Amino acid sequence: MTLGKNSMLLLLTGIIIGIGGIVLAFFGNPANMGICAACFIRDIAGALGFDNAAPVQYLRPEIPGFLLGAFVIAFFTREWKSTLASSPLIRIVIAFFIMIGSLVFLGCPLRMALRIGAGDMNALIGLPGFIGGIFLGSIFLKKGFTLGADDTEQPRNISIANGVVMPLLVVLFMVLLISRPSFIKFSEQGPGSQHAPVILSFVFAFIIGIFCQKSNFCIAGGIRDIFLIRKGWGFAGYIAIIATAFIGNLILGKFKLGFNGQPIAHSDFLWNFLGMFLVGYGSVLIGGCPLRQLIKAGSGNTDAGIAIIAFILAGATAHNFGFAASASGVPLNGKIAVIVGIVVVSVFGVFCRKEA
Repeated sequence: MTLGKNSMLLLLTGIIIGIGGIVLAFFGNPANMGICAACFIRDIAGALGFDNAAPVQYLRPEIPGFLLGAFVIAFFTREWKSTLASSPLIRIVIAFFIMIGSLVFLGCPLRMALRIGAGDMNALIGLPGFIGGIFLGSIFLKKGFTLGADDTEQPRNISIANGVVMPLLVVLFMVLLISRPSFIKFSEQGPGSQHAPVILSFVFAFIIGIFCQKSNFCIAGGIRDIFLIRKGWGFAGYIAIIATAFIGNLILGKFKLGFNGQPIAHSDFLWNFLGMFLVGYGSVLIGGCPLRQLIKAGSGNTDAGIAIIAFILAGATAHNFGFAASASGVPLNGKIAVIVGIVVVSVFGVFCRKEA
């Protein structure tokens, strides 16, 4: 197999993400969480007052950066289109459970790579779960699963106004972050109080958004392609994140191999596995992991915008109803939520088929 132009771009994207994760953690973001799409969306939900979890409230500028980077490059390369497929309610439910799985594991697939690169063996337990979920989701895709459109079917074009809603929303987030009105909450301790300078976070995320849009980078999609079309270079970008994080942590003296004492992590192996299984499972069925949904929303895909709204809702719900894990482990409600999520996603997998 030879490296094509897009394969090289995927590798470069992975390297840039890995560098971004290391740099942003060095300048203030939580350890092993220089970048995490799921955790950062959860922090935004807290900052907006949707939950009362004081340690995780901050209007993370990385989320606007990802989305606006994709928006700007798609617009100037004439790839931006306001599109819609179908099945919005099912997308909301699946996306909701993707976020629940992420917060039980304590990170999205992107943070999983950064944690592995820092020596966190708990994250390594999550990786086979993630791959297993993608494998099961790929089986349903082979059997005709569809929500109306996916990477192989063109969604229909709709009014431009629909596609600009998410870019405008994240611009509003940046305005609120900079102006800091009294109704926005900012953590005084905990992960939400740990953040790199706003401009550095936004610029790095903006650049990552550009590269992710041009390379079609998707962690779940890269693994899915191995199962569906025996094409593995999409996954190579993910390996590049891990390798870059590993080298960066070694250089900075931040590499710590083991299960115990890892920052913002727990050693509940089964639920690390099942949490990421749910994330991989759901991500394949809605066409991308949390980072990919941000990039797609920036490119005008309103289905991805729907998923992001569901992520925000789930981020708040996870703390309001005790689903989210912590360094001490996974609460009972979180375990129940993961099992329910796997069952619900499976029901959709069975019934949302072309021939059904």
